[in-house]
Amino acid sequence: MTDIRRVGVAARYSDLVILGDTAYFSGYVPETTLDGSVAEQTRDILGQIEQSLAEVGSDRSKLLQVTIWLADIAFYDEMNAVWDTWIVPGQAPARVCVQSRLADPDYKLEIQITAAL
Repeated sequence: MTDIRRVGVAARYSDLVILGDTAYFSGYVPETTLDGSVAEQTRDILGQIEQSLAEVGSDRSKLLQVTIWLADIAFYDEMNAVWDTWIVPGQAPARVCVQSRLADPDYKLEIQITAAL
């Protein structure tokens, strides 16, 4: 049986769970751009994701699945303008993007990823 490794364990969730060669990350929200545009918040989150992937020996070419929650689906095109320049050509993950009320009204989006190691 493969060991399950949990990182950043809190009462309700872990920041990261690794099983075998797959890493399951909790959602990412903007850290430095709460007053920023959707594009700025997207860049903020994608930067966090790149850092987290590097910390576990992965990178954005190994993304398997991405879920994006937008506070307003009207942000879709603005978010995608940033996403499209960030994603590795030919290595796009399975992805879903939906509108949802987020935990903080300043969040314009939240992104969750699963990646291969």
